[in-house]
Amino acid sequence: MTEYVEPLGPRILIRKDESRQKTRGGIVLPDQAEIPTITGRVVAVSLEVENDEEFPVNKYDKVLFHPKDAIPVDFESDNLLFVVPIDDVVAVFRRTETPRSHSNSDLRQEESDDDLDDLE
Repeated sequence: MTEYVEPLGPRILIRKDESRQKTRGGIVLPDQAEIPTITGRVVAVSLEVENDEEFPVNKYDKVLFHPKDAIPVDFESDNLLFVVPIDDVVAVFRRTETPRSHSNSDLRQEESDDDLDDLE
């Protein structure tokens, strides 16, 4: 028999990301100055959240959440799991295809083309 955690009501289960020990610039942080990480991956979504179109959060999404009302779950010793109210999820990280970037000369050409269209 396999055990799992199923969030109930308007809640989701999040595996918190590891706290950073280094800044992006490569500066090593002492333990006392650890920056709390409030991002994580959605492990499970309650049926209430799954069926509510107002909350576009799915399993495996990376999210940013407010940890104040997050309830720690001592289920896996090597992972930090939290049951989080859906209202405490403040952002979902999404990926899109990056559109072709325009150079300044491309933008100027498009503007001049638009000006010519206006004259016709």
